[in-house]
Formats: sequence, C-alpha cells, structure tokens
Amino acid sequence: MTKQIKTSWESSASWYDEVVGQQGHYYHEHVILPKLLELMQLKKGAKILDLACGQGILARALPKNIKYMGVDLSKTLIRAAKVRTKNPLHTFLSHDVTKKLPFSKGEFSHAAVLLALQNIEDPMSLLKNAYYHLADGGVLFLVLNHPCFRIPRQSHWGIDEKKKLQYRRMDSYLSPQKIPIQTHPGKKKGQTLSFHYSLSKYSQMLKETGFAIFQIEEWISDKKSMGGKARMENRARHEFPLFLTLVCQKT
Repeated sequence: MTKQIKTSWESSASWYDEVVGQQGHYYHEHVILPKLLELMQLKKGAKILDLACGQGILARALPKNIKYMGVDLSKTLIRAAKVRTKNPLHTFLSHDVTKKLPFSKGEFSHAAVLLALQNIEDPMSLLKNAYYHLADGGVLFLVLNHPCFRIPRQSHWGIDEKKKLQYRRMDSYLSPQKIPIQTHPGKKKGQTLSFHYSLSKYSQMLKETGFAIFQIEEWISDKKSMGGKARMENRARHEFPLFLTLVCQKT
C-alpha cells in the first residue's frame, strides 16, 4: 500500500495566517489581487469557487455583493477564514479539494486557485472538480509561482560582474518534481511540499480536463531596488516574472 503524502498546510496554518494577515502579504496586496480582480470582471450574480482557499484572502478582496465558497483541507485555516471574513454571502468548508465536493454540478460562474496548485499532489483531480462545478462557459483562474522561473531549489539568482547583469539560473525545468519546503526556517516543524510541473504539462492537464486556455499573463514585482546594484536588479525584476496566471474556460 502506497503511503499517502501529507500535503495539508495544517502544520503551518497558524504561521501562514499570521504572514498573510487580513490584507494579504505584499504581493497579494500590490500585484496579485488587483490584477486578478481586473481579469475576473465580476458582475452581480457571479458565484466563485475558491479551491485551496487558505484563510480566505481572495474572499476579502471581492466586491461585497459577490457570492463565494472557499474550500481548504486545513481546518485551522478555515477557522481563520471564518473569523476574518464576515460577509454573509461567503461560506467556507474544510474539505479535500481533490475529492468529491458537496456542491451541485455547474453551480459556479468562476473558480480560482490562488498560489495553491503547486501545493496539490493530484492537480488533475482538483481541475476535474473545478470543471464539474463550473457552469458551461465558466472561467477558471489559476495563479501560480511562475513554473518556468521559480522552482524551489532549482532556480537561483546570479550576478555576471563583467556584464553588470543579474541573471536567473535554472538547474532543471521539464522534469516533474516533489520538493519539500521548510515553512519555518530554523525549526523542525512546518514542512510542506511543492509539486513542480512544466507549463506544457499544465496545458496538457487543462486540455484533458476540458478547459481551453484563452489568456496567459505573467506578473512581475513592482518593487524597486536602491543602491549600487539597483540598475541590474530592477532590470532583472522586469525580465523574470514572479507569477503566471492562466485564464481557462470550460468548453
């Protein structure tokens, strides 16, 4: 019998809730949420399914009149979401997003997976759930740490002193990987797993599920460096995006 891999963020839930807080961490607040809401173009009557919702950061950024259901395996994060989010149109459920969900077929107009797909051991099952519970023509938004440039332990910054350039070094890319992440540096507890797949593999998964990718966006950091290396750092920041967003439609 194959040992099941524990991918829940339960062991790191309190730390994660503290880091994200009410408004989100820096990139939530300054890059991801503003750009995602602009893409979603939500109108009255929309209903969102947020898979692997964490402590509900997306819910708190939505217009007040939008119906929302957040699902996450971590009971601690779901409790935190309920405490932080008071909108009566928002509901949260502790449940495995790769298993059968207690919702109706075609119940939602939009689905989102925000910086979480790479923490899911079985992304195909999550995508199938999103497809099943989206209405015909419904839209799925996937926001990932960029799989081409941000692979834990396999991507690194370097400096070419001769050319005065900061560059990105990739040690691997195409091979699927399961990578342990220590969420509490210096502590023994709080380990999670990151699952890396190439962009072509994600495209294949979406096609097999029944989604069509109709928009790809790559989002960079808006931070600015100061000091002697600012020019090379700012250039690199604008050349290597932090996040990849796939906008997919149920066909």
